[in-house]
Amino acid sequence: MKAVRGVLDYLKSGGVEYIFGIPAGSVNAFFNELYDMPELIPVVTKHEGAAGYMACAYAKYKQELGVCISCSGPGATNMVTGAANAMREHLPVLFLTGAVPVRTMGLNASQELDAHPVFEPVTKYSVTVTRAEDLLTEVAKATDIALSGVPGPVHVAMPIDVQLGDIEEMKLPEFPAGRMPVVPQAETIAQVAKELSMREKGIVFAGQGIRHVSEQVIQVAELLGWPIVTSPQAKGFIRSDHPLAAGVFGFAGHENVSSLIHRSGEEEGLLVLGSSLGETATNNWNPNLTEGRFTIQMDFDETVFNRKYNVNIPVLGDLDLSLLFLINELKALGLERKETACVNNEFNLYGTDEYTTRNVMLALQEKVPSTTRYTIDIGEFMAYVIHDMGVKEPATFDINVHFGAMGSGIGSAIGSALAEPDRPVVNITGDGCFFMHGMEVLTAKEYKLPILFVVMNNARLGMVYHGHTLQYKRSHKAFEQIPVDISAMAKAMGVPGIRIRTMEELVNADLQKLMTGNGPSIVEIDLVDNAVPPMGDRVKFLSSFGK
Repeated sequence: MKAVRGVLDYLKSGGVEYIFGIPAGSVNAFFNELYDMPELIPVVTKHEGAAGYMACAYAKYKQELGVCISCSGPGATNMVTGAANAMREHLPVLFLTGAVPVRTMGLNASQELDAHPVFEPVTKYSVTVTRAEDLLTEVAKATDIALSGVPGPVHVAMPIDVQLGDIEEMKLPEFPAGRMPVVPQAETIAQVAKELSMREKGIVFAGQGIRHVSEQVIQVAELLGWPIVTSPQAKGFIRSDHPLAAGVFGFAGHENVSSLIHRSGEEEGLLVLGSSLGETATNNWNPNLTEGRFTIQMDFDETVFNRKYNVNIPVLGDLDLSLLFLINELKALGLERKETACVNNEFNLYGTDEYTTRNVMLALQEKVPSTTRYTIDIGEFMAYVIHDMGVKEPATFDINVHFGAMGSGIGSAIGSALAEPDRPVVNITGDGCFFMHGMEVLTAKEYKLPILFVVMNNARLGMVYHGHTLQYKRSHKAFEQIPVDISAMAKAMGVPGIRIRTMEELVNADLQKLMTGNGPSIVEIDLVDNAVPPMGDRVKFLSSFGK
């Protein structure tokens, strides 16, 4: 059989359902085999970068291996950003790239690129296979690496002649069942419980690593009576109406949370859960976060400990186990759930009639189901999402502020819709992001995905405009553009679309109908909002630049 058939049989054995990417000469053998394998569905995208974002979101929400494929050369380089994104989010994605025949390597063959060193810095493992009999073994090895330890992306380059090479029938390697849990040390958990119980005041700081353990996070906070602060990436995991939900710290965070962080005392504690304490989560590594606080950090990735902040007790272990054991230890020490007054004094889930970005976000949230997942792109609207939109149900926001790839939210919406078909999905994007990856709306159309794409159209690069205006007191005219009617583009693509110019039009729009069709729809918000976005302490930094 062909070597590439063994790879596809292996992926099929592991329950892989979708393969995201674009067919081309150096991967034609791979796609040819799919004719006879209806269980494996190729999701043919419009750009390899978007395919990477789709595979990332699929891996995140399906909690399985994502698979992405591209041709050699430019297809591979287009896909690198998706790999970097997967690395940043600890997502197990297998990136497959075609390659020129082995005998032509180094001869300037068409679309030749030695891709494996290109992918090395942004993957856990990257290799070029030069023998057909090694292809299946290397894919199986890469898959195991992707799913084990701290999950992450891997890359295998497959020369076309290697794919087409004839090999003997062989027994498929066993598909990995998943990573082995990292069990925290009981003595460390006991020490943590003792230290926490001694402190009346403290903060629970939650990062995106709490995705599947939000209820346990709440239990710990209730036992301690401590407020829960989330990073921007973790918005969506703790309901806004919980009395201990203080809000967001970091980019676009809340003023009351900054005040909470700046309050310090020798008897205070800080319990960091599932956060690497990066720049956007800590307001440019604000030293006040740990100043005067006994700091405990729990994570399954030991490389996050003591990076920028000194940690008194690092706890290495899967969060579900660490928190389960911690809850038991705290209860054994006599702690009981405390009745606590609401610590959140900044969220306001009601807008006004003024046509502003903030009010558009709040009105949008009132018009779509509470279970809707919002995939958020990079733009000034993102600050309003983080700062002003409430969390009504768990796991409702996908905010890519950590890696910050423009247009990634568009692909993420498609990956989310395929991973959880029954969950409504709204992508909030901007005209700048849409012009990068907006043609993926056609991918959503071709696969009949009822995603609502909300495009904030202000005919400029909004974040750049506000950043330069704050920092340099001026903005280059090149940051703006001639307005484009995106709803007309939707019509040309055969996608239902409406253009909103007033709050009244938005309030009267039937978004539910748009979300329940047999494919995607576009809502264009034609709005230029010159108000400074609520970027939190970043506004103070930019405003004081050079002083």
